[in-house]
Amino acid sequence: MTAGSGRAARRPARVRPYSLTGGRTRSGHVLLVETFVASLEPADGPVDGPLDPLPNAAPGARMPPEIRAIIELCRRMRSVAEVSAMLKIPLGVVRVLLSDLADQGKIRVYGTGRGPGQPDRALLERVLVGLRRL
Repeated sequence: MTAGSGRAARRPARVRPYSLTGGRTRSGHVLLVETFVASLEPADGPVDGPLDPLPNAAPGARMPPEIRAIIELCRRMRSVAEVSAMLKIPLGVVRVLLSDLADQGKIRVYGTGRGPGQPDRALLERVLVGLRRL
């Protein structure tokens, strides 16, 4: 076996995270790790704007699999941290993608569940359960 042959046999790597956002690192929404989001529509529809799979993609192009996975996962209300951890996509990338989806009306951002005063007990319990699952 030659030194380079092991690499050729490996499966190709998934899309680099920064390419999913077109290199963008900032989002238009305030999405903290504990911010809740939920899908508003099915994951098999067309996508417009910055979520097109390629810069020159035709209008109505299919959603990239990562976007479809986010929408599917968010059929149940999830925190930004849960989406990132469950899909193994970096938190910064998930924030940008969720912000884009919110701008397109595909997900709703519900906020953090925090009000003035002490943190919400239900939120803390959900975080604890999530941490134990890791």
